[in-house]
Amino acid sequence: MSEQDSSYSWQTLDRDLNRLSRLEVATMYAARPLIGVGLSLLFVGVAAIAAGLIVGQTPGALFVVVAAAFGAYMALNIGANDVANNMGPAVGARALSMAGAIAIAAVCESAGALLAGGDVVDTISKGIVAPESLADGKVFVTAMMAALLSAALWVNLATFIGAPVSTTHSVVGGVVGAGITAAGLGAVSWTTMSAIAASWVISPALGGVFAATMLAFIKWKVIYVEDKIAAARVWVPVLIGLMGAAFASYLALKGLKRVMSIDLPTALLIGAAIGALCTLVSVPLIRHQAKGLENRNRSLKVLFRMPLVISAALLSFAHGANDVANAVGPLAAIVYAQETGGSAAEVAIPVWVMLIGAIGISVGLMLFGPKLIRMVGNQITKLNPMRAYCVALSAAVTVIAASWLGLPVSSTHIAVGGVFGVGFFREWHAERRARMIQQARPPAQRVPSEERRRRKLVRRSHFLTIAAAWLVTVPAAAGLSALCYLALSFFPA
Repeated sequence: MSEQDSSYSWQTLDRDLNRLSRLEVATMYAARPLIGVGLSLLFVGVAAIAAGLIVGQTPGALFVVVAAAFGAYMALNIGANDVANNMGPAVGARALSMAGAIAIAAVCESAGALLAGGDVVDTISKGIVAPESLADGKVFVTAMMAALLSAALWVNLATFIGAPVSTTHSVVGGVVGAGITAAGLGAVSWTTMSAIAASWVISPALGGVFAATMLAFIKWKVIYVEDKIAAARVWVPVLIGLMGAAFASYLALKGLKRVMSIDLPTALLIGAAIGALCTLVSVPLIRHQAKGLENRNRSLKVLFRMPLVISAALLSFAHGANDVANAVGPLAAIVYAQETGGSAAEVAIPVWVMLIGAIGISVGLMLFGPKLIRMVGNQITKLNPMRAYCVALSAAVTVIAASWLGLPVSSTHIAVGGVFGVGFFREWHAERRARMIQQARPPAQRVPSEERRRRKLVRRSHFLTIAAAWLVTVPAAAGLSALCYLALSFFPA
């Protein structure tokens, strides 16, 4: 073979290898979603096998095994959808990387579920369906399985379309659909359901108003002053203290129920003490951090970054403590029913059931969480550390206020409502400033009002998609649950 032929063959080989390399890259990119699905199926299978080994050959063991698979599936979906509300603002504000947010959330969610998750959960979702209507053991177990599967399917669909929804409302819809199918319309407490329906409006409205109010306060007291750094030295410790008070009260109320029962006044006293301590501790820290910073808005972001990260971690801990019951509550009820032959208004959660929920939330977050984290963090409106801090603070304070007022609220709706509140406030504020600037300009240099109205700071398409998903969550989950109940009724007892 001549030298020219040899050179040509090597060039041909290089081109072929380049084609193969591009093909491998394309194959890996296309197969990436399948890897997540495969790992999810593996986790669901492991949960079912573990449940089978634990319950052994006891009567109704098949129901427990299938319910464990459903519970694992629901936990995966909670991690994929719900956790984005806690970490999305911090990632959108670039206070955390995606990898850092997932790592912190996975640890805090698991810790919240295992350390502060309730020993006892309401199996009939807080009086939505009368327990006596599901007194028969097989009917009760079938209804709980249908509720669990339908809620998981709906949250999975919502994650696929990019809509953060309330997993609590999904479980509520599942219980309603199964209850109606099993015992008729009279089995449902429509008074309770009307209060839940009211929370569709109350939750995002409260979260949005509080987040917008906090952002207005920060603009008034810190951003639009002559010496921004001096103002930040005064007010950032106060805001950190408010955050500490809110989260201390929140965790005392919601996260310590396994250790002790704390009423609202006691929780507020604990919060006030922790808040004062946080303010005192943060004063020298903020003063040290502010040294050498330029008197500009960009410098303020540095001072809000660490409090934002801490608030996101605390939100994840509290979420794990509370919402793990959405995945494992019905499963715990099924295990109890198979052991005793009947149903109960409240049951204890076995450790192995809690582990399925805690691990499942973390696995779902790591495999599928980035999509919703990006949606909440930077696809609804642009967030910086100050705006994101307002959202996180709003989530904690609004839950405390709602508990005090006795209002049923959704933490998902509050957090996403806070993002919308910040975005719409920015729109209003930008338009107000634009009008003032317009009035000072000659008529020939003014921007037409139609052009100003087109400059939106909140994506309307996402707003409409999320609002529609919120409205249909309960009826959609109820419809799916009715179908699941009818299908599961054919299983042998």
